[in-house]
Order: sequence, then C-alpha cells, then structure tokens
Amino acid sequence: MKKSDFHYELPPELIAQEPLPERSGSRMLVLPPGQAPPVDARIRQLGDWLRPGDLLVFNDTRVIPARLFGQKDTGGRVEILVERLLPGNRARVQLGVSKPPKPGARIALDAGGAAVVIAREGGFYDLRFEVDDALESWLFKAGRLPLPPYIRREPGRDDIERYQTVFAREAGAVAAPTAGLHFDDALLDALRARGVDFGHVTLHVGAGTFQPVRSDDLRQHAMHSEWINVGPALVAQVRRVREAGGRVVAVGTTVVRALESASAGGELRPHSGETSIFIFPGYRIRSVDALLTNFHLPESTLLMLVSAFAGRERILAAYTHAVRERYRFFSYGDAMLLLGEAFA
Repeated sequence: MKKSDFHYELPPELIAQEPLPERSGSRMLVLPPGQAPPVDARIRQLGDWLRPGDLLVFNDTRVIPARLFGQKDTGGRVEILVERLLPGNRARVQLGVSKPPKPGARIALDAGGAAVVIAREGGFYDLRFEVDDALESWLFKAGRLPLPPYIRREPGRDDIERYQTVFAREAGAVAAPTAGLHFDDALLDALRARGVDFGHVTLHVGAGTFQPVRSDDLRQHAMHSEWINVGPALVAQVRRVREAGGRVVAVGTTVVRALESASAGGELRPHSGETSIFIFPGYRIRSVDALLTNFHLPESTLLMLVSAFAGRERILAAYTHAVRERYRFFSYGDAMLLLGEAFA
C-alpha cells in the first residue's frame, strides 16, 4: 500500500480549534461491524453499545508542558520541544534554531536557568537542564503546553486542563491521547453504573506522532519510538474479561499500539519499554474488539492504523460521511467508535 491510498479532502474549517464547553458533549460516529451504514450518535451514548463485563482500556499518560524558549550564547533564539525525560535532569528534545548548536553549547532559558547541549543524534538533541528543581516538576511550573501544529493559536488557560485527560497519572507525553479527552466524571460514572470495567496502560505520546510519512511506499517508513507500560494487573484484567465473554475496547490508537506491542508473541504479557510498531492494512489487530478514536490527519500513520482495524475503503467512506455531516476533526474534535466482529 501507498501513502497516497490514505488521502482524503478535509475543509480547513472542520479542524477543531477549541474544545467544546463539556468534554462529553462531542458527537460520535459509530461504525458497526460488517457493511452496515455508520450511525450518528453522541459520546454520552457510548454505553448503549456496551454491556456489563466489557472492558474500556485507557492510556493514563500525562501531558507535560514541554515547550520552552531560550537564547544561545551567540544571541540566536531557540525553541525547545521536550520529547522524552531522561535521568539526571536531562531530556531528549527537538530544537527550532537557525544554526544547530554543538555539544557544550549553553542555552539561556527565558523561564530561568540554562540547558547544555550534551549530544546530537539525528533530529534530536540530548540536553542537561540546570534549573532549580527536578526537571519534571520544573516543566509544570515553567513550560508551555505544546498544542498540535494544526491548532492555529497559542495555548490558553483552558488548555492546561482540557488538553489533559481526567485520568492522567504518569507524566511523560508531549501530546494528549485524544480519544480520552471525551471522558468526564459523569460519563465514567454512567459507564461504571452499567457494569463496564476500566483498565489502564501507559504510552507516552511523542512529538513523532505529528511527523508526516515521507515515503509513498509504506514499507520504507521508519516509525517513531515511544515508551509503553502494560502492567501485570491489566494483563490479568484482560484475561478475566475474555474468560467471562466480555469485550475489550481500546480508548485511542495509543492503547492499540501498546496492547499489540505487548502481544508480539501471540499472547498478551506484561511489557515495559520502547515500541516502534507500525500498524497498517495487512496487519491483523487481535488485542481489542472495538476502538474509540478521534478523526485523524490524511495520510497519517494513525489513519492507517484505524484502516487496519476496519478496512481502508470503509474508513474512508466513513470519513466522507463525517465531512458531509460536519463533524469536528482532530485533537479537540469528535469521536468514532469502530466495532469489530464481537459486536455483531
């Protein structure tokens, strides 16, 4: 398959620039199994497609305010995007700079303190931060939220809360697992009252999630790496649900990537470490029975992943329907519920 096989036309005005007043106010396009037509619904109706004993799996990563600004010794301005926190107050970062700094160069940070260039590898730099606190804690005081590039405005006060899931726990992501943004306490309580169970994995979404696929031949694409943790408690929970006849529903593509990575040997097992799994049509997703996800960019790896789950032609037809019905797209947009054969 080629990258161009996943192109679709999207009117720019359908790209959501702001969150809705309520998290659970979003629309939800339901794609049933087989060839049944899509159903226009609301995220608050999610429980209508679930039954007691089903398991929703969330990504509990927490977005860090990963955007910083500074100045080189030579006077040049620098924009820093933290990609990965490392031990010793270090971080792997991307730099927006006119001339690449060399190892040993110092960057005076606008928020106070400095960062020293340790090494460069490919498009990333290893920086050591000289700041007055542990780097993670300092970023939550001094960093700025890195909204996705298709949101054409600076982050505001509301984004600090709304570009974060209500169940975020493990700090380390530079982008939100956006399917989880639709859930508020009221929706979670309603699902819990229906007998739906909840589980969590961690995948720290990296800035690479916004990188375009540069080769038209998908076999030539090198997927970015992200850190995941699929713990033994979640593995045991999935096993119990399966044995009782329940269905596993991934809340977001990041959950699918984590569970498929932890199922590489054919059986879900605890796994902690890096994953660079690339899922596109031809790959059979076995770890989940349904997927709740947002609408994804044309020709993106995430659009390819959902196409692997539901079929490319069926997904593109659903996107055509969503454009016609004026759904809101991308991070602050509406949701899709893709149902597998277990929901027939």
